[in-house]
Amino acid sequence: MRAIRLLFPIILLTVACDKTSGGESNVGKDSTTITYTASTEDFTNPERGFYRYSETTVDNFTALNATTLASYKSGATPSGGSFSVMSTLVFRYFIMSGYTGKALPDAFLTNLAKDFATARAAGVKLIPRFTYTISVTAGSCPESWICTPYGDAPKNIVLNHIAQLKPVLQANADVIATVQLGFIGVWGENFYTDYFGDASSNGQKQLLDKNWQDRSEVLKAMLDALPVDRMVQIRLPQLKQKFVYGVSALPTSGAMTAEEAATGTDKARIGYHNDCFLSSANDYGTFADYDSSAATPVEATTAMHNFTAMDSKYVVVGGETCSDAYSPQNDCEPSGHAEQEFSDMHYSFLNADYNSEVNNDWQTGGCLDNIKRKLGYRLVLKDATFPSKLSATDSLTATIHMQNEGYAAPYNPRPVQLLLRNTETKKIDTLTFSTEVRKWLTGAVTLRQSFKLPAGIVAGTYEVLLNLPDGYNSLRNMPAYSIRLANNNVWESTTGYNNLNHQITIQ
Repeated sequence: MRAIRLLFPIILLTVACDKTSGGESNVGKDSTTITYTASTEDFTNPERGFYRYSETTVDNFTALNATTLASYKSGATPSGGSFSVMSTLVFRYFIMSGYTGKALPDAFLTNLAKDFATARAAGVKLIPRFTYTISVTAGSCPESWICTPYGDAPKNIVLNHIAQLKPVLQANADVIATVQLGFIGVWGENFYTDYFGDASSNGQKQLLDKNWQDRSEVLKAMLDALPVDRMVQIRLPQLKQKFVYGVSALPTSGAMTAEEAATGTDKARIGYHNDCFLSSANDYGTFADYDSSAATPVEATTAMHNFTAMDSKYVVVGGETCSDAYSPQNDCEPSGHAEQEFSDMHYSFLNADYNSEVNNDWQTGGCLDNIKRKLGYRLVLKDATFPSKLSATDSLTATIHMQNEGYAAPYNPRPVQLLLRNTETKKIDTLTFSTEVRKWLTGAVTLRQSFKLPAGIVAGTYEVLLNLPDGYNSLRNMPAYSIRLANNNVWESTTGYNNLNHQITIQ
């Protein structure tokens, strides 16, 4: 991994509609409330947690290994780490060196599809980023450690490559957690670039309207290359402002609202990857204003930080640490504020392999175990109320109280199902809640809904289960892709269901 980086309420979600068309509600009729015990265990869940790093080039393609991916899920110690993590996410660098002026070969697209198939079989998801170079050249330029040419590609080549990648990305979106914008600049971090505006002291020290327009065109192409249920992460939050509100947008531009979230619009699909988490006062330029032609980017940390904190409630956020020098700020509480920053910025994942010095400090400081548990979502059952007896013509009213103790809501859509499993035949009838998991923010989450019992349901005793499977049919019956609740004596590892420890007799 590179050693030098880029410069730079509780919610009450209640559904109380009765969807029956006739039949009597069970409210107040022989109902039972079950309470649950929270677990402190660290365990895997899809699309969240510490991710593992991997890379390959186009011409010397090193395929993902299913055995290695499986070992990540069961727990492994990252290189240079003093801790172990269990990971269901793998960051994947696809380095397109030598292709800054020509099309990608068909063999690479085939290998890319094979990587996705390996991830699917192993029960993990990928975070892809495509870039032309991860190398720097030192010299006598103003920045000295990195000089031009940087080695990325012009816009027309980038757009052609995205068009080539689109069919593979579309076909394998089920095992894509999110895609990072990439392409522009060294490491695909959208900063040191030959073609999209060099805002460093090596270049023009600002980004012009055309630079923002060109970057927005690439971002639009990446959004269009994915299904509407997948997000694209960007490196600089200011790009989202310029993309959504136009090139004249200010750092004080408004963040997304709850009403705009999870709608499938471009605005609702742009998240963030901060590859210099708590590395300086503005995270090495992450929260700077690049419209200025001053000797250094204009200080806009407060405005950009506030924008990102608000906007990130409803989009995917992840990244990595990059410097241990910003201490004690990046340490555990109370001397630092690492956990508070994760919470404020709604982090779902972080690199386990870099920067090991920062990550190891959290192990020494005693907060790493908490970070491991809280990255992304952590859903804890509090109590649930169900009827104990019903007739086939009754409606079933279910009330479930949970607490999201994680830093963020789930960022990809998935159904929330109440399952009735016949204790004798094991046949399952499915009732689906009308809810949106992407709005299950940190804090209280309440599910309350009345269901008409499925037609033809037979008399008998039924176990009640909560199922949060993947949103794609290809993964829906794979337990590795279902959400596990953070409670004792609830999870069924063989089915991926959460057993609510209650039975209903249907007469």
